[in-house]
Amino acid sequence: MICWTLGITEHHNAVDNVLALISLSLLTGHVGRYGSGLNPLRGQNNVQGGGDMGALPDRLPGFQYIERDELRATFDRAWGVAVPPKRGWHLSGMFDAMERGELTALYVIGENPMQSEADQHRTRRLLEGLEFLVVQDIFLTKTAEIADVVLPAAASWAESEGTVTNSERRVQRVRKALEPPGEARDDLAIIFELARRMGHDWGEPEAERVWNELRSLSPVHAGMSYARLEAEGGLQWPCYDESHPGELFLHSRLWEDPVPGNRAPFIPVDHDPPVDRLDDEFPIRLTTGRRLDSYNTGVQSGGFASPLRRGETLDLSPEDAERYGLAEGERVRVISRRGAVEVPIRVDPSLRPGLAFMTFHFQDDVATNLLTIDATDPKSGTAEFKATAIRIEKLGAPVGAVERR
Repeated sequence: MICWTLGITEHHNAVDNVLALISLSLLTGHVGRYGSGLNPLRGQNNVQGGGDMGALPDRLPGFQYIERDELRATFDRAWGVAVPPKRGWHLSGMFDAMERGELTALYVIGENPMQSEADQHRTRRLLEGLEFLVVQDIFLTKTAEIADVVLPAAASWAESEGTVTNSERRVQRVRKALEPPGEARDDLAIIFELARRMGHDWGEPEAERVWNELRSLSPVHAGMSYARLEAEGGLQWPCYDESHPGELFLHSRLWEDPVPGNRAPFIPVDHDPPVDRLDDEFPIRLTTGRRLDSYNTGVQSGGFASPLRRGETLDLSPEDAERYGLAEGERVRVISRRGAVEVPIRVDPSLRPGLAFMTFHFQDDVATNLLTIDATDPKSGTAEFKATAIRIEKLGAPVGAVERR
């Protein structure tokens, strides 16, 4: 089994990296069998479910291609409108469209791009240049602070009815335990109310009714009634009807003789090093990621204390610390081709020489994404967060303990 996370995909050639892993699995026969295969581990709760529901620029619910007329026609009939026949923009494409003046209004649900996007100078300039910005979230994020309208949402894991889908395609029920506080509303209720004010009364915002509409449009979810999800503790798609048990793993057809349908293709790729090249001026490779106790830009996890949490640091190998004459806790200036931040040093024996590590959990203290490059994969739109070229400058600040929070 090959599992991967954003270390594979947050590169300018992200899709090629994944294709290489797929080819390796095909070559060794580790597909279509129990206990083997490929598994992209999701970095956030229900990312798989979001994609399943059509939160992708080229797909309708159930991963049905929006540019295929026969698939789109089913949705046209069900919804009573013509679904646009062309794919939309992915996240990086949206920012490019803002720069061209083609995207002037944005509705952000549950995301904080002001702090999570690469090249924060550009991100701020483009978001602040929008004609209209709406943010729907459970916290007043940095993105929400510049919005024209903020819609307070419910915490869906405890204050909403619905479903969640994990990395193994298992759909499970989410049950409401609490009422949302104050004026906060369930995401579904907010969207239904917006539709009503725009002249479309969709009735009551009931999660099961919306789910049943999905089942009628997405063949891979057709057999997943709420009753079955409750009784069986979840089901894995594809699940084509209410007698179908769900598929434990995918692609077993590849072992049939003869193979029904098309065989899985090998797709060769070329090695292409990071866009942000190392040189004498910027000799160190910075990669970014998360730590165990914190989450993304810190909006959620930063609100409570943790004995594991410490402030932001630039993590270096012992060899690099010695090479540059740096000590644990010493504050330095980290400079890339786009910006600079000041941060204390932490020596990490697990890092190899030439590689440094930072997180983006403490944006109010250290805006790490001022350093990162917005070079993106043309297929996925993913920015190259994992490969920034930097140099380190000493500040002469006194050495002290790394702050804990």
